[in-house]
This record gives sequence, structure tokens and C-alpha cells, in this order.
Amino acid sequence: MRIVISGASGLIGTTLAESLRSKGHEVVRLVRRPAAAADERSWDPAARVLDAKVLDGAGAVINLSGAGIGDRRWTKARLRELSASRLQSTETLTLAMSRVDVPPQVFLSQSASGYYGSRPGVLREDAGPGSGVLSRLCIEWEAAAHTAPPGVRVVTPRTGIVLSPKGGALGPLLPLLKLGLGGPLGNGRQFWPWITLPDEVAALEFLLGSALEGPVNVCAPESADVNALVAALGRAVHRPAFFRVPAPALRLALGRLADELVLASQRMEPARLLDAGFDWQHPALSDAAAWLAAELR
Repeated sequence: MRIVISGASGLIGTTLAESLRSKGHEVVRLVRRPAAAADERSWDPAARVLDAKVLDGAGAVINLSGAGIGDRRWTKARLRELSASRLQSTETLTLAMSRVDVPPQVFLSQSASGYYGSRPGVLREDAGPGSGVLSRLCIEWEAAAHTAPPGVRVVTPRTGIVLSPKGGALGPLLPLLKLGLGGPLGNGRQFWPWITLPDEVAALEFLLGSALEGPVNVCAPESADVNALVAALGRAVHRPAFFRVPAPALRLALGRLADELVLASQRMEPARLLDAGFDWQHPALSDAAAWLAAELR
């Protein structure tokens, strides 16, 4: 299958592209600079520019574009960038789909666990949206994906925290843990939906070939609060993890990002993946910690 990917240079996109190629698929990567490799095509989502011919013959489009949610403090300018980088990319892709004679069969357009906001209880795909910046952003992001032409199966994976020794959400935390300086954030009782990078990639590939459409929670089936998660990561790097960072300090350092991202609690359940028979490599936190330990050796 010919598969077009935006955001292919990120942590998930890079690994996904490699995995798809290894399975015999043709991968086309969209880049925002002049194309420099045979598998690259240039586009400019800020100007809504993408040659529709890039989608000719594509069986699937995967949209992973978006500025990093936790990379910088949330100023007004940064919040505009977070929104624009997602909506412009998604709308440019769906517009290009509408200009080809045969649009792709499936459009996987990334969303996030932030859709649910921070709240108690188990969150399955039928739970409504929460409140706050991330929830509103995810609502608009998913709505943009559904402007794809009729006949295109639209899937919006609501991904949690992706665990990887290569960076991602663990990028700032792993070096501290290796030095024995890491620890829980806030009271540590908030739930973070998590998944390892191999399972994230496998889940996206599963969604390409399944009949599922609409929102799909992409996380491990075992829930974990921050206390358990950080302790497991500490064990993976053979270091203690007891230097707790209190909530007031996080709010001082990160502003509103602290409450919506770091201190938010989302006990997300991958109900639709479970029902569809998806098989995780690392379903439990102990499995994930063992995998991380092996990768970090």
C-alpha cells in the first residue's frame, strides 16, 4: 500500500515509517522544506498548499503533525501555534483528498488523551469532552479530520504518553532519573494514560487494517498513576525516584500547562482496541519497565 505520512520526522512518525517499509508498504513523507530524498514530498500547510498528485494511488494518509504540547510554556502565541500547526495540517490534507479522483480509503489523524480533560472515573471512547485548552484543541482537531471526503474511513487515535528511551514525553525525565534526581510530580495520584513506542506503532498499523473509525483510545490496558509510573521508570534505570516536585513549584515553572498536562488525571481505557482484539507487547507497566531497561543498556 502507498501510505502518505505527515509529521514523519517525529518520534512516532520515524518509527512508524520504518515499520511500514519493513512490511513492504511504500511510504511517502511530507516535509516543509524542499524535498531531498526520493520518498519526500514538499508541502506548506500554513498556506494550505499540497499538490493533490501526492495522494494519487495512496491507500492511506496518516497525520501526525503538530507542535509539541509540552515543549514550551503556554504563552498566547504558543497556544496559537499549537492550534494552527494541527488544524492547518489536517485541513490541508482533507482538502487535497477532495481534489483526487480516488481518495484514500483511510485517514488516521492523531488526537490526544487531552480530549477528556482532567476528571475522575474510567474514560472510554464514549465519554464526552472535558474542559480546558487541550480539550478544545482536540475537539477542533478531530472535527477537522472529519472534513475528509465521503467514503474515507476517518480514525482519530487519542494517544496518551508514549514511553521511549529515544525521548518523547520521557525526554526531560529520564536524565534526572538516571542521576537519581527524579520523582513523582505533584501528589502523584493523577493517572497518566501510557503506551510504549512499539505498541503505539503497532496500534496505528492495526487501525490501518481494521474496520474501526472515529475515536480510538491508544494506551496500555493497565492503568497507572504517576507514583507507580515514575517508580517503574526508576527501576528501569536502576535509580531511586523519590524527589517529589510539589504542585505549586510545577505551576510556578510551567504556568497553566502544569494543571492541564502534568497534574491532569485521565484514567483512559482502550475499550475499542480491546474489543477489536489488539494484542499489546507491553500491556502491563512491569512489561514496559523491563523493555525500557533493556533498551537503555
